Amino acid sequence: MRLKTILAMLAMGTAAFAQQSDPTIMTINGVPVARSEFEYSYNKNNSEGVIDKKTVEEYVDLFINYKLKVIAAIEAGMDTTQAFKNEFAQYRDQQVRPSFITDDDIQKEAKNIYDRTQHYVDSLGGLALPSHILIAVGQREENAAKEKAKIKADSLYNALKQGADFADLAKRFSDDKGSGARGGSLGWIQPGQTVPEFEKAVYSLEKGQTCGPVLSDYGYHIIRLEDKKNFVPFDSVRADIITFIDRRGIRERIIDEKIDEQVKAKGYASANQLLEERTQELSAKDSDLANLIREYHDGLLAFEISNREVWEKAKNDEAGLANYFKKNKKKYKWDSPRFKGMAYHVKEKADVKAVKKCVKGLPFDKWAEKLRTTFNADSVKRIRVEKGLFKVGDSPLVDREVFKKKDVTVKTNPDYPIDATYGKLIKAPQEYSDVKGQVVDDLQKEMEQTWVGELRKRIPIVVNKEVLATVNKH
Repeated sequence: MRLKTILAMLAMGTAAFAQQSDPTIMTINGVPVARSEFEYSYNKNNSEGVIDKKTVEEYVDLFINYKLKVIAAIEAGMDTTQAFKNEFAQYRDQQVRPSFITDDDIQKEAKNIYDRTQHYVDSLGGLALPSHILIAVGQREENAAKEKAKIKADSLYNALKQGADFADLAKRFSDDKGSGARGGSLGWIQPGQTVPEFEKAVYSLEKGQTCGPVLSDYGYHIIRLEDKKNFVPFDSVRADIITFIDRRGIRERIIDEKIDEQVKAKGYASANQLLEERTQELSAKDSDLANLIREYHDGLLAFEISNREVWEKAKNDEAGLANYFKKNKKKYKWDSPRFKGMAYHVKEKADVKAVKKCVKGLPFDKWAEKLRTTFNADSVKRIRVEKGLFKVGDSPLVDREVFKKKDVTVKTNPDYPIDATYGKLIKAPQEYSDVKGQVVDDLQKEMEQTWVGELRKRIPIVVNKEVLATVNKH
């Protein structure tokens, strides 16, 4: 059974009590819409913080238009495309997959990880608390440098044997400044956590013993073992292990395993079949989840059909945009003139006129490509250009040269020291590209209004005003 059919059944209800407690608020194309679905949508889109809040009556038309778009998308077969199915299934799975795992499953996995770690650590000597004094020397250092470091390490080790304070020497002489500030302490470590030479030396010591110098890739270490103990109790690391489980994707692995087990046990052809079944079960118990999944399902469809019928169509219709601008030119105004042109910077004085001659007579949208192929086609870049519609404040050079602002500082590029401008000052938009963003937006609104109007004419809509009056009041 398809998920949208399941959700429709949930919305309609199957018992007389359900009909009474969640009555039909409207019917669109013969399909009833429950009051709870409308309330969910209304309350979510008119919550605290929403600037343009609507009354219930005002929201009705917006909701109907939304549902009409969903119907149009289904009629167009958008819900049957593999791209839609994949995207919707991905969202559905985010909501449903966590239901296949329990806290007990996580605790069990955490205990298994703990037991394995405990056995590994304790079998190799448990936890150790070492301190060290490091005399750093790289493996690629000359023998003389290594010998010098060895002599210094030996000297410090001899001082310790004669009664010097380990923590004091670490603070004063260790090249590991982090541990040195702590008197050499490295904190508790476990097998496999440090370089082999250092680890071998640590685990050969008894509590309170000191050895050294020991050479590793970091240099010479003088090491003292402060303490030893078995691995920590489970309860003390439980939270850390659970964090580890989440970060390493182990929770998702467990879910995958459980889904696979149930798919095999029920003889299903795929995990998708099991996930649809679980969605039905959870949605029947949780109306918020049912509404959330429906919202995403319908939202995807409404977006895709709107994009196809309005947004992309308007944005890519150059002739339509030009025609719309021509018919509505009077409503596109500026509060101040604009400079339609370019501010440019060249290396040679002769290029100032050459640039102007290059673009003279060309449509504005062709300038950039012509300049690129004429002046910057090879490895030597002869020109730098900022092209567009400039108002006061957009460009210091335009402000000075075109708008005649006196108190403007123009920072010259030493690689392109000659500055110039070319274009014209216009008081209002001359073509749709001058205000393309606004024109696209306006044309999209007009096209959507026309499209939705056509949907309203052919798709039957019945609103139950008595039920509408009870929204958020029952």
